[in-house]
Amino acid sequence: MPAAELWLGSCHSDVFCMQNRDESSTGRWKTVLGYALMLAGALFVFLLVRGYGAHLVAPPPPPAHVAGGVVAPPASNTLMHVLLALIVIILAARGLGAVFKYVRQPPVVGEVIAGLALGPSFLGHFAPGATQFLLPPGVAPFVSVIAQVGVILFMFLVGLELDTSRLRKRTEATVAISHASIVVPFLMGSTLAIWLYPILSSSNVPFTTFALFLGVSLSVTAFPVLARILTDRGMHKTPLGVVALTCAAVDDVTAWCLLAFIVSVVNAQASNAVITLGLSALYVLVMLTLVRPLAARFVKRQEIVKSLPQSAVALVFVALLASAFITEAIGIHAIFGAFLLGAIIPHDSRLSRKLLDSLEDFVVVLLLPAFFAFTGMRTQIGLVSGALQWGICIAIIVVASAGKFGGTMLAAKLTGLSTRDAASLGILMNTRGLMELIVLNLGLDLGLISPTLFAMLVLMAVVTTLATTPILHLLTRSALPAAAETART
Repeated sequence: MPAAELWLGSCHSDVFCMQNRDESSTGRWKTVLGYALMLAGALFVFLLVRGYGAHLVAPPPPPAHVAGGVVAPPASNTLMHVLLALIVIILAARGLGAVFKYVRQPPVVGEVIAGLALGPSFLGHFAPGATQFLLPPGVAPFVSVIAQVGVILFMFLVGLELDTSRLRKRTEATVAISHASIVVPFLMGSTLAIWLYPILSSSNVPFTTFALFLGVSLSVTAFPVLARILTDRGMHKTPLGVVALTCAAVDDVTAWCLLAFIVSVVNAQASNAVITLGLSALYVLVMLTLVRPLAARFVKRQEIVKSLPQSAVALVFVALLASAFITEAIGIHAIFGAFLLGAIIPHDSRLSRKLLDSLEDFVVVLLLPAFFAFTGMRTQIGLVSGALQWGICIAIIVVASAGKFGGTMLAAKLTGLSTRDAASLGILMNTRGLMELIVLNLGLDLGLISPTLFAMLVLMAVVTTLATTPILHLLTRSALPAAAETART
């Protein structure tokens, strides 16, 4: 009799398992079908927008169009000026970061605002002599190089801290959520271009290119800033935090692929976009199938030795620079090569902990604020003047927030997340900042946006990032006592 009961229980368990597998397979196919319909619908809507916008006429470019970059011959005693500039940048970043931390805002937001305050929008407006002495235009190229190196190293650290093992059961859902959080704001941004193109663009920028770039600029999530916010709140290792980080990573990779396509269109070489996408996919495949097992074997070997040798650290840095170099050569920016290498190194290994302990303070305190300062030197908020332009700025903020939050929350709900988690994820994905500033600087360098629109989009990035923490606190505050009680029990 026990054997019969055991046999019946086994049969019942097998049937139950088969039902679970069938339900899981059905859910996966629903996700794939919904994802395909979303992409097809997005393409159809953008073609409608493109067809309507092709008849719009933008004003001619100004006689002496300057892309907003700070270009000047190097000053005498360049090293002295660069050192002084770094001193000012660090003090301003740490000071405002501490103020924002005191008011329960992420310190990184204070660092971004400190960078903007050191530019012509504040210090250059009220004390131009101090700006000329502390941050002369001649130091801009050197600060730019330092800033780019800092961003590359920071993205490597973010990759080191990312625990990918928690995402293996929600791969399809994560990709669907991340791409929904791109598609919806992208379509809303490209539609907004119909209104903005005759006002803020110029006739030497085709409408299609302008609409593509505006859609991408409203779709970006600031991966590093989001990582800092989650880390400051202790959420970076929670399931919601891991999903948010991965969605943001997929967001930014997709956005950079779209940017590569836009750059190729600007250069009248559309075939380059296909080559860039193909090379990017090939590089990711090589990293995951060949480099990742080698990295795991290398890390396991380092666990045996008593102390981590400098040769091992040197090899990691060579691999980091090589990965960043390859992705920069491909055309999707060096930061993704750095992040990908960090992500394939086991996050709980001694090598990972050693690198984090050695690099984190140096990168966050010294190098990363240099990028915010360089962006601030190029931002002129005074160009936004009059009721119409400020109305446009507010409209950009509303459209960007509604698109990101709405697209993310809807997709998260459809993939099974609770309402609170879906809303929290929507707020997190609305975080912009570092990645948005990188995209905007690229558009300004290419002449795709005017300095006025650049200033509006920078304000949008700051406002959406500022709004993340207080709204997230309101959404998660009621969940904290229950979570604490569960942990105590």
